[in-house]
Amino acid sequence: MTLLQRIHSLPRETRDTLFLLGVIAWTVAPQVENLPLWCSIMTALLLFWRGVIAVRAEPLPSRWWLVGLLLLAIAATLLSFRTLLGRDAGVTFIVVLLALKTLEMRARRDAFVIFFLGFFTLLSNFFFSQSLLTAAAMLVSLLGLLTALVNSHMPVGRPPLLHAARTAGWMALLGAPIMVVLFMLFPRMAPLWGVPSDAMNGRSGLSANMQVGTIAKLALDGSVAMRVRFDGTPPPQQSMYFRGPVLSSFDGRQWTPLRSGFSPEMQLPANLQTSGTSFTYSVTLQPNNQPWILLLDATPDKPSITGYNATMQPSLQWQADRPLTSLVRYKAQSYPSFTHGPLRPEVGLQDFIDLPAGFNPRTMQLAAEMRRTPQLAQANAAQLVETVLERLRTGGYSYTLEPGVFGANTADEFWFDRKVGFCEHIASSFVVLMRALDVPARIVTGYQGGELNALDGFWTVRQSDAHAWTEVWMAGKGWVRVDPTSAVAPGRTGSLERLEPPVNALTQALITVNPRIALNLRAVWDAANNRWNQWVLNYSQDKQFELLKNLGFESPSWQDLSYILIVILVVVSLCGATWALWERRRQDPWLRLLHQAARRMQRAGIPVPANTTPRQMAEVIKSNPATIHWADSPLTAWLLKMEQWRYSPHRKGSLAKLQTELKQMHWSQSKPLR
Repeated sequence: MTLLQRIHSLPRETRDTLFLLGVIAWTVAPQVENLPLWCSIMTALLLFWRGVIAVRAEPLPSRWWLVGLLLLAIAATLLSFRTLLGRDAGVTFIVVLLALKTLEMRARRDAFVIFFLGFFTLLSNFFFSQSLLTAAAMLVSLLGLLTALVNSHMPVGRPPLLHAARTAGWMALLGAPIMVVLFMLFPRMAPLWGVPSDAMNGRSGLSANMQVGTIAKLALDGSVAMRVRFDGTPPPQQSMYFRGPVLSSFDGRQWTPLRSGFSPEMQLPANLQTSGTSFTYSVTLQPNNQPWILLLDATPDKPSITGYNATMQPSLQWQADRPLTSLVRYKAQSYPSFTHGPLRPEVGLQDFIDLPAGFNPRTMQLAAEMRRTPQLAQANAAQLVETVLERLRTGGYSYTLEPGVFGANTADEFWFDRKVGFCEHIASSFVVLMRALDVPARIVTGYQGGELNALDGFWTVRQSDAHAWTEVWMAGKGWVRVDPTSAVAPGRTGSLERLEPPVNALTQALITVNPRIALNLRAVWDAANNRWNQWVLNYSQDKQFELLKNLGFESPSWQDLSYILIVILVVVSLCGATWALWERRRQDPWLRLLHQAARRMQRAGIPVPANTTPRQMAEVIKSNPATIHWADSPLTAWLLKMEQWRYSPHRKGSLAKLQTELKQMHWSQSKPLR
């Protein structure tokens, strides 16, 4: 016997219970990475326990069990979050309540409570992720819960689940137009729109500091950081540097931004000067819970980003007034040809030469030896930079994602011992050596490059494109970008050797069979995700107002949105009422009146089979011992009148009169109708 046959042979109550448990498990599954481990284990055990009870037809546990498990869940939630309020604690608690409720599902009323708890749990998935994959999974959950809900309204017989699923699908399809209208016109009110306030916490490829040498193996993250679309011809891939945090203070192990004790007035001014051709582009940035607005070097004008106030730091980094906790889209104009920083020596440049005492003695000695050579004794910053880059090119240095853990003197180990590392090792060691040569230098982090999706024309920048490069101050030029990683591994910043995260077994099989299939599938998926981001997640109030402008409103507002929404809902309601009235008139009024009589007889305790004629209904009254005393009642006479009105060529009275007579009858099993 196959699995489907076994399921089909189960009693209906067992089958329906197992189906509902499967839908609940599917709904909760995407939450596992966001829930405490104890919650996931407890939920799985409770659902399994309820499934065993259903299969074995065992009694449900007593209320003492439920109370004890509830108290345990409350204590564990308080221990994990120190509160029962808030997003994380609330979702954890609601998942446990949903699982516990299945253990007291005795009647249809209990099932309804589970359905609506399931709908709320479904919604809570979007508190953590609003991706296309999450939406697809929750659509399956929605159809499953609707199927279970429809099935619960079929108490008679053993209706197949496929029939209930078709009905649920039609319900969802009929409700889709209303959903689209509400989505398009319902006013966006922060902070409800874009609830996941920490959806990307800890996943970004960037951070506010850089701790060198503590990562033995760099695991690449292939998730999307942002998508970029250029108006016209884009810049070359190797020149796409999206600027993030600028790190200037070094304690021997960790690089951080310029010490917090320095006020903006004491920092070196930006003195940004742009020239040449500019590039205009739009960015769709994934939430990263950081205030960084990632832009190409260099962007003199404030980007247009709705809901945030952006300011440019003296280091040219653009920052918002608060962390970016939801998907944002902005437009900017950048100039690849620019100069910034002081052109002449200033006191503030000393901050970019400072090095901690007692670290990297061999690197300090190397710098002293370079300065003592005749060729470099009087060399300027540009000559020193070229000398160090030549050492990287010819000294046997290589790029790797598995450099191992470095000791306290990270620059010494890179220059003299290991000679391997990824971009942070190379950039840090380069800056340490340049500072030892009395050349101001700092580290810039961000993203470099990207991948063009030929399907939609967007450049996809992934977390694996996170990069660290350097800036060196040169007299008369200001801060100049120097990417020492390009000297070690030119392909890292080009199009030939882009870093790729590890692939799963299915993707590896596709690559082995046909590499183009894997690339095309990835491009299609990225394009679909981008459309989801642009049309759904990024559908903001500005786009609503833009829609109203296209409809003829000169200065649209929330009131206009509300008026249009109300008018549409009223029109739809009137159309529905008209259709219902038309459907009612289309049905035979005689049959409708006969069905009313049959329903009233059933409520009075008179069993009436389906599709019974008036004369047969009268015979049921005469033959039933409980109602035999009704044989000469007005009801039997009324039923015969119904038959005569329907089939006699000479009708007496009107159907409305028969309906009035039916309403005036008194119903009781204990005495005849009078």
